[in-house]
Amino acid sequence: MISSKRTKCPTPSRWLAAALTVNAITAQPALAAPITFNTALPVASGEFLARQQFIVNQSGDDPSGLNRDRMAKTSVTVLGYGASPKLALFGVIPYHDTSLSLTRPDGQRVTRSASGVGDITLFGRYTLLQHDEKGKNFRFAPFAGVVVPTGVDDKRDAIGVLPAAVQPGNGSWNPLFGVITTYQTLNYQIDAQLSHKIINTTNGFDAGDVTRLDASLQYRLWPRSLKGRVPGFLYGVLETNLIHQQKNAIGGASDPDSGGTRLFITPGIQYVTQRWIIETAIQIPVVQDLNGTALENDYIARISARFNF
Repeated sequence: MISSKRTKCPTPSRWLAAALTVNAITAQPALAAPITFNTALPVASGEFLARQQFIVNQSGDDPSGLNRDRMAKTSVTVLGYGASPKLALFGVIPYHDTSLSLTRPDGQRVTRSASGVGDITLFGRYTLLQHDEKGKNFRFAPFAGVVVPTGVDDKRDAIGVLPAAVQPGNGSWNPLFGVITTYQTLNYQIDAQLSHKIINTTNGFDAGDVTRLDASLQYRLWPRSLKGRVPGFLYGVLETNLIHQQKNAIGGASDPDSGGTRLFITPGIQYVTQRWIIETAIQIPVVQDLNGTALENDYIARISARFNF
């Protein structure tokens, strides 16, 4: 989710700088990072990273005949700390503003909405393998954590209790785990992640577990030559996100109109300096193999900034 910076400790950016020929190259490429998921690059021991991301998730392709339209706006604050040269700890705090509009069987159009702090995610990432060569490096890092039920999950409106798709929180403790790998060169970086989140039952509702396979290519567009000093580096980003969610269960009975598989293609752009990154990307669904009348995504737009301190 967040990237590293140049520090007193040996980091990829220092290592890359040492790998360059001093007489021929005086600029150093800063560290790029995936936009929609984490990276295996380390966080310097004793230092902090912060990321602020704004996400708009629009869903409106509704096969149910209810003309559902769901808009979810989320502000995500991510804090990271380098506990050691290999271990990084992260906290993710979301704030949701979600609305769901639909047409009832009597023809009346209703909108149900809620906002508030969501469930906080806490996880650690450990660099298990690393290999450095001239002009390139490789990292492999498993991670594990838990989603803490800090968000309200029983908000009501004039109609009654809001549906789970609108609630800020889930209401259950949900473990997550996975692995991340990063391969970095002077011109480009490749990241991949495999993750799984177990979603437990709360209030008789059990959202389906989520498995993800993500990949990202960040390619340096400017400057093309690493001669001279430049304030930052412009990267083009292309990511893919394959997301599978199992069916929900209500009162122990499987919901046939939930879950399925989505594949997103995510183009983006990223401006990287040694102290901060600004970036934007849009996730475009290219495959939505969903069950029954599950609501399809239209797009997911992201803009974010990252800071090192």
